[in-house]
Amino acid sequence: MIYRLVYNLLIHLFSPALLALLYWPKRGKPGFGRRWAEHLGLVPATGQQAPIWLHAVSVGEVVAATPLLKALKAEYPALPIVVTTTTRTGADLVAKLGDLVEHRYAPLDFPWSVALFLHRIRPSALLVMETELWPNWLAACGRQGLPVILLNARLSARSCQRYRRFQGVFNQLSPHLRHIACQHPDDAQRFATLGVPTDKLTVTGSVKFDIGYDEKVHLQGRTLREHLGASRPVWIAASTHEGEDEQLLAAHRRLLHRYPELLLILVPRHPQRFELVAELVRQQGLSLTRRSDRQGSPAVQVYLGDTMGELPLMLAAADIAFVGGSLIERGGHNLLEPAALAKPVLTGPSTFNFSDISRQLLEGGGARVVADADALARQLGLLLDDPGQTQLMGQQALAVVRANQGALAKTTAVIKAQLAL
Repeated sequence: MIYRLVYNLLIHLFSPALLALLYWPKRGKPGFGRRWAEHLGLVPATGQQAPIWLHAVSVGEVVAATPLLKALKAEYPALPIVVTTTTRTGADLVAKLGDLVEHRYAPLDFPWSVALFLHRIRPSALLVMETELWPNWLAACGRQGLPVILLNARLSARSCQRYRRFQGVFNQLSPHLRHIACQHPDDAQRFATLGVPTDKLTVTGSVKFDIGYDEKVHLQGRTLREHLGASRPVWIAASTHEGEDEQLLAAHRRLLHRYPELLLILVPRHPQRFELVAELVRQQGLSLTRRSDRQGSPAVQVYLGDTMGELPLMLAAADIAFVGGSLIERGGHNLLEPAALAKPVLTGPSTFNFSDISRQLLEGGGARVVADADALARQLGLLLDDPGQTQLMGQQALAVVRANQGALAKTTAVIKAQLAL
């Protein structure tokens, strides 16, 4: 009890800083509009009885949850589902699911905002993508007898050590968890080390491997490639961060001396950086067009992906993919999106967010690690010089994805068993 009292005191004490971080306007950052109050629990009622509440904090979690949502709705068309996100970019992605689910912004972890959210939504259960453990969420669900299931859960060795140093805190959280569907046996073992009973743990694999793109994405990719120039070489740098774009543009400029028709599709991770990256490209003396300018000329050196939800078709249009968040200490982003499209994958050395996925792709020959701009330019040059190797590497990446699929069915089975659907 003392832990929650201290926690609640701290979050209220620091709430001005937390709210400023969430709402402070930044250039290019999409706002929440009139829906900002949903973070305080002031959400519209759904009009549906006892919906399942699934939380996916932002874009990556929404991407992972989408096949699961589609599978649940295919089997239970009348099952009401409310999806919450914390970020606007996550909300925009959920909107693309149409009438499949309803979206609300997740309540911040103030006791009163969580209570208000639960009163208005009245969910029957909470499904949490990955490992979002919010004390007041869990306590409130526990008081109301709502089952809470962690899906696609990860627990790194570093996070496990942190929880062990504050074992008392974790002991306050874990009793409210009905079940944990873990990505990997190592994750399950770490949860068990923290005292979670083994009958509450199931190893399902990662639902991120169950990614799949329909023919529409491939067709859109081919259409974009024709617009950009079917015969010119194209590489994409996806989900990039500040500190990486400079390195990527340096590698691209170096390669342009050997491949003057080479095109870089540059897709920043966060929309508030679109304008900043566009200005950076211009400062580098490179010609630029933007995805949002649908009539933009293809005769350029950099194509800026400044729209949301269109990364798959841009990946499909490229020959080689680099995945960002990895040339700086951010832990990388999802390597499986290009791999599922049979693209050879390049990544920087920082991949701790996807350590198992990156290891399997490296061992399977579908990915390579580059340390810096020089190494990136060398690896791109090797692949551009050898189209046969490029195609083989892409097929090896796709083979790794297919070999690990099946987590979706296992995760769905856990949900059905625990919720008695």
